[in-house]
Amino acid sequence: FFVARVNSSAPHPNSPKMSAPRSLVLTAAVLFSCLALFSAFVPAPRSAVQTPAVVSSQGAAALSAAVLATPSVALADGGSVWIPALSAVGAGFAIGLAAIGSGVGQGIASGRCIDGISRQPEVADDLRGVLLLSLAFMESLTIYGLVIALVLLFANPLIK
Repeated sequence: FFVARVNSSAPHPNSPKMSAPRSLVLTAAVLFSCLALFSAFVPAPRSAVQTPAVVSSQGAAALSAAVLATPSVALADGGSVWIPALSAVGAGFAIGLAAIGSGVGQGIASGRCIDGISRQPEVADDLRGVLLLSLAFMESLTIYGLVIALVLLFANPLIK
């Protein structure tokens, strides 16, 4: 049964008039949650080493190149929570992307194999063997993503 809206002054939630406010509210919610996430992590206090003031833009470029080239900057020092927290995020991305990529690839390969078997049933045994071998290789890539995630979580080389 369809219920008609009679003399209602409020626009329907799916109307074009509501798309801009809904988009603004969702954007504000995402920005607020990101701000809350980044304010939850407190970086470790800086050491007492004083850096000289940079006068020219060449000095700023040299200083930024030195900071980017120094691998010890990425190491978690003292009570820093940035490296373990970002490693957990990286582990989530590693396993998530590995699972999504492998799942999509396996779905495409299986669909093409079924198409081939439906067109030529006499080569079903050959296609099945190749399909199982390719699925095993695709699944090994997912296992590599899992290994990377476990290394980032439990044996992180960036933490001293």
